[in-house]
Amino acid sequence: MANVQELTQKFIQQFGGDASSIQVFHAPGRVNLIGEHTDYNGGYVFPAALTFGTTLLIRARGDRKLGLATTNFPMSREFDLENIVYDDADDWMNYPKGIVHELQQRGVSYTSGYDLLYHGEIPNGAGLSSSASIEVVTAYALLTLEKQPIDKVQIALLSQKSENEFNGVQCGIMDQFAVANGKKDHAILLMCDTLEYDLVPFQSGSYKLVIGNTNKRRGLVDSAYNERRSQCEQAVQDLKQAFPELTLLGQINLEQFNASKHLIKEDIVRNRAQHVVEEIDRVLQSMEALKQDDLVQFGQLMNGSHDSLRDLYEVTGAELDAMVAAARKVDGVLGSRMTGAGFGGCTVSLVHEDSIESFKQQVGEEYTAATGLVADFYVCSIGNGVEQLA
Repeated sequence: MANVQELTQKFIQQFGGDASSIQVFHAPGRVNLIGEHTDYNGGYVFPAALTFGTTLLIRARGDRKLGLATTNFPMSREFDLENIVYDDADDWMNYPKGIVHELQQRGVSYTSGYDLLYHGEIPNGAGLSSSASIEVVTAYALLTLEKQPIDKVQIALLSQKSENEFNGVQCGIMDQFAVANGKKDHAILLMCDTLEYDLVPFQSGSYKLVIGNTNKRRGLVDSAYNERRSQCEQAVQDLKQAFPELTLLGQINLEQFNASKHLIKEDIVRNRAQHVVEEIDRVLQSMEALKQDDLVQFGQLMNGSHDSLRDLYEVTGAELDAMVAAARKVDGVLGSRMTGAGFGGCTVSLVHEDSIESFKQQVGEEYTAATGLVADFYVCSIGNGVEQLA
């Protein structure tokens, strides 16, 4: 967690005044433990909020301006509250601007302007949801200061809408939902189609979640993501011969799929659909494993998830595969998989606490030898969703 006193000094250097009316909020990053590329197919995902994320310091100001700055980049700007529009040149600031705009669209009329200073601890481009973290913390803070009702599910939805429509990124709901609704020592079983969710205790005992950042920037994601979405939509069209009401792959179970997958004409489309339906089944199996405190089985399901994303969905890439292969050789690792959209970004591994140092060294060395890139590792705890800090 960030040092709030240091950030307060930076806020005053940036925007002037004193510390008396600055308020502080925090939204986490997230890691998805299992259930990848199921969200936009109306299936289950199983994300958890992390203890590190985005800290926001915010203060009302006397005019109708929005002042935005971050400790992460030298860039800061002011905007007129009555004229918030998307601009490529504004880079990361389009995320908070999108929230300001979305709240206006929903009838929030601001009683003042605001200065906002962001401090992000999520590595940019790592696939741990820095954009969702910025969106959710901005919405929560503005609604709090404007004394508006707080509904974290609604905050997740408006943050997703802002990213889809203002920023033009066709993300599913998982990231914003996990960032808004996370709870310490729990992961979230979320049905993306209906937004029904359960907070599931994730007691990993002497095992820790270790996130490995490949430091491979995810360049292919948007084009491949859109292509995978359209392939899944094609599978739905083909399966309508057996299930006329079908609109999303998540609406059929594995048994139904296996009985009717011959209706999907193209092999590649059948593979994509098979990953999605089997992955949703793996999420449900993992709930049973956790109820029995069977971390070994949970780790095997993590492995199965990665292998399916590699072989059937084809979104892993050389870097993620190299890191997972190295991780699985280390004693004390129960499971390892890619997390996020793929083609770079991060892996998540379940590692015994006694093996963490050897894991970092061994996986780091083997990964660099295989790819020429240097990995970063973060030992994670599961934390709360968005909140105001005292």
